[in-house]
Amino acid sequence: MTEAILLVGGYGTRLKPLTIHTPKPMLEVAGFPVTSHQISKAKAAAIDHIVLGTAFKAEVFREGLGDGSKLGVKISYAYEPEQLGTGGGIRNAAELLTCGPEDPVVVFNGDVLTGVDINKVLSIWKEKKADVALYLTKVDNPAAYGSVPTDAEGNVLAFLEKPERKEDIVTDQINAGMYIFKRKVIDTIATGRVVSVEREVFPNLLKAGLKVIGVVDEGYWLDLGTPTAFVKGSSDLVTGKIKTGLIHFFADKLVLSGAEIDDSSKVTNGSVVGINSRVEKDCEINNSVIANEVLISEKCVIDSSIIAKGAKIGAGCVIKNSVVADFVELAAGSVLINDSRIWPDQKVAKIELNNQTVPTNPDWGI
Repeated sequence: MTEAILLVGGYGTRLKPLTIHTPKPMLEVAGFPVTSHQISKAKAAAIDHIVLGTAFKAEVFREGLGDGSKLGVKISYAYEPEQLGTGGGIRNAAELLTCGPEDPVVVFNGDVLTGVDINKVLSIWKEKKADVALYLTKVDNPAAYGSVPTDAEGNVLAFLEKPERKEDIVTDQINAGMYIFKRKVIDTIATGRVVSVEREVFPNLLKAGLKVIGVVDEGYWLDLGTPTAFVKGSSDLVTGKIKTGLIHFFADKLVLSGAEIDDSSKVTNGSVVGINSRVEKDCEINNSVIANEVLISEKCVIDSSIIAKGAKIGAGCVIKNSVVADFVELAAGSVLINDSRIWPDQKVAKIELNNQTVPTNPDWGI
């Protein structure tokens, strides 16, 4: 039996206001929560017990995923009353593992969509007798990330923070958010306080002389932390650019059960129309996520945007590269462009927004 820890305790700050009511890993991407896609990938790699490291809105995970039986795995729930960071979260969740000290534990960040071959990384970890293996990916803009240089044998040389100058970039390899730990290494992480796996645990392992390796996989990888990335991930799942095992038919759109789309409307480019949602006549929906129980009234244009659960969009609205959160009622003729965001549970009169929010200074406590 192989066990895993899935870190799902973050606030999802960059995705607000979508994460006011729902933690980021439980937001639906192409009809399934992000966490379900990750669990499906784990199950395909013969991982059968997964501990979810929860904190923010922990109850939503248990309500949505239960004991894991519907996904073919066993799910246990670890809870952090106060957030402990990535390293502290791993240590806290490990209390619910059952494996031995030399056994592998796979750790996933809860906000990444990836095509990595988990079994390949496990095999290399075992073959090289490593204490820890990191899944690495190559990116075009390494300056936006911390980087992880390795030698010719794949041994990790350092963990570097985001470079301040372009000339300080030494590699395009970055931490892609999946690790293989020997269980006994996890047991050395400090308890009862905030610990960063990236800034504290990994550098300390190198200083202590443990064998930490990087395994580069240049397949699909996407951090779902922003609305633009979230839309891309959903579209890529719908069209089959990334496969997690939950979607079996790929097309230009995904229309879920009970959804109604008028024949005169166009839904294209990987868009999703959620359960029991309705799209009235003469609408254009392109590269967008329409969640469950949404009404899109006639003659709307929705492009590269997210319309969250229960929202009602009035006739003739134009929404481009923007977000309308849960249970918003938006008046006819409104225009939202350029990463505008309307926060949840509001009735909004006709408005034009350009890189603005409603309300202007929202305070939802996180």
